[in-house]
Amino acid sequence: MIVIAIIIILLGLAAGRYERSVLVAKEAKLKHDIQVMREAIEQYTLDKQAAPQSLEDLVDPQHPYLREIPTDPMTHAKDWQPKFEDVMLSPDQVSAGITDVHSNSNQTSPIDGSAYNTW
Repeated sequence: MIVIAIIIILLGLAAGRYERSVLVAKEAKLKHDIQVMREAIEQYTLDKQAAPQSLEDLVDPQHPYLREIPTDPMTHAKDWQPKFEDVMLSPDQVSAGITDVHSNSNQTSPIDGSAYNTW
């Protein structure tokens, strides 16, 4: 009985650590995907002298800046929230559009307490 109790306690500890490691991995993927999309938005804007009007503009088959729009690891969908602003990255830019992108998740990170949609 004592051996079984010890095994159950150890399994409980391992399950908790596993769940936390999965969450840390999802958050790392979210940060990476956001950074890649931000870089693609900036490069698109500088190359074309016009900001993208949708995230799909970044996967244009003729000049792809992304192979595909990544799936948000928190919502499990490609439902990113683009941020539109009238900011110009260069003096030659002719139109404004998407300047940033955020997760569509309304959850908060249990690790640092910040909302995913503010990253």
